Amino acid sequence: MPRLGANGIFIEYESFGAERDEVVLLINGLGAQMTRWPEPFCQGLSAEGLRVVRFDNRDVGLSTWLEAGARYSLADMAQDAVGLMDGLRIHRAHIVGLSMGGMIGQTLAATHPNRALSLTSIMSSTGNPDLPRPTAEAIAATQRSDLRPEDGEPFVAAGVKATRAIEGPGFPWAEAQIRRRVTEEAARAFNPEGVGRQRKAVVTAGDRREQLRTISAPTVVLHGAEDPLARVECGRDTAAVIPGAELLVVPGMGHSLPPQLHEVFKAAILRAVARGRHALSLEAMSAR
Repeated sequence: MPRLGANGIFIEYESFGAERDEVVLLINGLGAQMTRWPEPFCQGLSAEGLRVVRFDNRDVGLSTWLEAGARYSLADMAQDAVGLMDGLRIHRAHIVGLSMGGMIGQTLAATHPNRALSLTSIMSSTGNPDLPRPTAEAIAATQRSDLRPEDGEPFVAAGVKATRAIEGPGFPWAEAQIRRRVTEEAARAFNPEGVGRQRKAVVTAGDRREQLRTISAPTVVLHGAEDPLARVECGRDTAAVIPGAELLVVPGMGHSLPPQLHEVFKAAILRAVARGRHALSLEAMSAR
């Protein structure tokens, strides 16, 4: 897969669809490699006449791993995404972010409003300290483990357990799918120290509601009713804070993207794209 320099680091990315098409930029969550946006999902979006770009955030996958002690913010990670867009000569894109990626996408839309055609914020939050906490099981699932890929079956079993702790009751993963994903991701890249630095970026961001109130991009907020990590109130709060945001709550959905939900996620993104196109047409009319 290609790699380019952006914002002082190198970013691994992959593009689906024609370069002339409108761009959907997919941003993933804490410790998640770009492959968590599965290739069939990306191809499904590109079949709608969109160019889909997925990438590894800094400190994960095949993008630059920073040194021990390095500190950065969600704003830095949003600037990485903007730098990627610059390198690919993409002026504006439909921004899609999942979990921490939703926070990065929100930050991008707020700080670079001329670069975001629309925003789809998925299973994410505002940093509001009054929102309900994750369940104890969900918190445990996101904590760093001492297990490493070379530990074999215990490492894979821990990955299965972590997935089970945050998936929704209505859309469970098949165990074989989880085991294959855990094994393939570990073979591609394994950087638990980088995940810790990403976590600090989320924690130190604090309450971002005032920033989110400045977002002008047409926004769709997608959230699971049974999300144990970012509780459904987090999605409701996000939609309430971003002006004009549309909220979609999915019964039975937790904090993951299983194959059964590909069409639901795609529909939410296409809804945001449609809203973005409408806003762009109004913008063009007012400029005449």
